[in-house]
Amino acid sequence: PIISQIAVLTMIRLVDLIEEVEKKDSLTPKDHAQISRLIAQKEEHGHKVKDEIRVIWGDYIKEPQLKKFPELHDLTHSIMLQASKSKQNIDKQATLELLQKVNRFAQIFWESKNIETFKL
Repeated sequence: PIISQIAVLTMIRLVDLIEEVEKKDSLTPKDHAQISRLIAQKEEHGHKVKDEIRVIWGDYIKEPQLKKFPELHDLTHSIMLQASKSKQNIDKQATLELLQKVNRFAQIFWESKNIETFKL
């Protein structure tokens, strides 16, 4: 799940960069082009989040994991919805919420393999 975690962190940084450019008093054509590129990158990383979670869900999550972690189905579905929301909007709070969900998914993934995780 590390790829999805890095992708979300990248989305958060891209939102920061977009907001930074948009704060200018007057936007030049170069600024508009930069915003377009940043938005495209944010969308690309949103797809990565969904793809990585979807692959883990489809290839790894089976009945034993679902029994041990009954929240997995709803969590996975909410990640898909939150990733779409984060892609469609320039909303830092939405990306932060996505990060929380993806981090929980990652924690469950590693716990299901009996590997301890920690938070800083």
